[in-house]
Amino acid sequence: MGSRIVAFLGKEWHNLNDAALLLSSFAILSQVLAIVRDRLFAHFFGASATLDVYYTAFRIPDFLYVSLASFVSVTVLIPLLIEKMGDSREGNEESRKFIDDVFTIFFAVMIVVSIVLFFLIPVIVPFIAPGFDEVAMDELILLSRILLLSPILIGISNLVGSVTQTLRKFFVYALSPVFYNIGIIIGILFLYPLFGISGLAYGVVLGAIFHFAIQIPILLSHKFLPSFSLDINWKAIKKIIFISLPRTITLSLNQFSLIVIIAIASLLEEGSVSVFNFSYNLQSVPIVIIGISYSVAAFPSMVRFFSIGDRIGFAREIESAARTIIFWSLPITFLFIVLRAQIVRVLLGSGEFSWTDTRLTAAMLAVFAMSLLAQNLLPLFVRGYYAAGDTKRPLYVNLFSYGLIIVLSFGLVSLIRKAPEFRYFIENLLRVADVPGTEVLALPLAYSIGTLANIFLLFRIFEKDFAKGLYGSLSRTFFQSFSASFLMGFTAYQFLGVFDKIFDINTFWGIFAQGFFSGIIGLIVGTILLKLLGSHELTEIHSSLKHKFWKTRAIAPEQEIL
Repeated sequence: MGSRIVAFLGKEWHNLNDAALLLSSFAILSQVLAIVRDRLFAHFFGASATLDVYYTAFRIPDFLYVSLASFVSVTVLIPLLIEKMGDSREGNEESRKFIDDVFTIFFAVMIVVSIVLFFLIPVIVPFIAPGFDEVAMDELILLSRILLLSPILIGISNLVGSVTQTLRKFFVYALSPVFYNIGIIIGILFLYPLFGISGLAYGVVLGAIFHFAIQIPILLSHKFLPSFSLDINWKAIKKIIFISLPRTITLSLNQFSLIVIIAIASLLEEGSVSVFNFSYNLQSVPIVIIGISYSVAAFPSMVRFFSIGDRIGFAREIESAARTIIFWSLPITFLFIVLRAQIVRVLLGSGEFSWTDTRLTAAMLAVFAMSLLAQNLLPLFVRGYYAAGDTKRPLYVNLFSYGLIIVLSFGLVSLIRKAPEFRYFIENLLRVADVPGTEVLALPLAYSIGTLANIFLLFRIFEKDFAKGLYGSLSRTFFQSFSASFLMGFTAYQFLGVFDKIFDINTFWGIFAQGFFSGIIGLIVGTILLKLLGSHELTEIHSSLKHKFWKTRAIAPEQEIL
């Protein structure tokens, strides 16, 4: 049994659907744990000032992470590592020296910057949470300082993640976020009762340790565990910085937009930060499972095709992943909108999480869902540019779109406050006219509009640069999936009324049954339509599941792959 586990851990995955399904399976497990984590937060704290502080405490560490740790991200390092490894399947001295050099510089810079930030945090936090009182501000300073350890640990983990992915050890890579959430859950259940609000931050740090530690056995077996290097290859480091800088700025723009959004939320009603994060986390579940999984699985192949000059293969890889992402995203979008109240109440409706919290979170989830397809496609096209060695185009597009998000966040909050007609329209559309604090709905609306603008611009530019005719090749999939998804959502909505008369929706099991059976019937009807329309993606997914990807025998790759 032990040898089988070790063999499975060390297995290499080469088929896109198999690798993506593997990553998706563990992404699902990780997201299940993330939902358990959020349910525990909702149960013990609700949409409260305490949870507002906890979520806001991530803003500085997250900004540090994307500003520095993104220099050692897998999307940047994998192409360089493949180049260093050449024909070697297990790595060579040059590739190991490369990882050691990157680790040394990254660790040194992160430690220095973290120490500086430790002392500057009291000066910074009033700008991040201008609406917090003095007590909340003190707690925010404490948690932010503890969480400074997290970007260091996660950054190192992502650095070595480039090794595990290059070696195509997707199983180990996929386990890391699972253990990260386990650490946070330990913090909620065991460390919070011991240390108070600090225990929540300790749980995050523990999860970050787990995130890195799970990869150590593979690193040791391939002699890739990083160590400090005194003889730095500065030419290689400069190359990484040159490639990474536009991408780092791009990610920093996203974090900066979230900082602004959280700052605005802190000025609204108590719990607004919590409600925003609850809805943001829920809508992120399909993004991690679909958008991230398929883009991560496709990335090594995109790099390989582009590096050997196979532009047709490169475009075909993008098209294949995009079709599958569209196929999955649209049904989820419609079901999220229709079943939003059932989803939120079942997943978060416990303890201190009130019905008012549920309705407001559900409304925000529906607004986020408007841009779900865009959010799922963005990682793929951004990674497509990175695979081609172009990090500037995504930067320019993101500079515009995140700037738009920030401007719209201020503008729409002001519009909801000052324009009764607009407020009435939004509140009645989302059925929250009698719920206080609806100004916060402006924030996911701004985010969705900005994201839709982002994918529209990036897609058109990418099509022009690399894949002429991509829109036409994807239109059939979009039409089929949209038609089936619309019917799916309509059917689910109709059956909500039917099951409302059968189940007691004032109980957990009643509202669960209402949403579950309505969704299942909607899925069945939508799947039948897809079958009638001759959906190629439906056939592909069925083939992959029938193939039992987890039992696939490992096939040694051609030498040109690694």
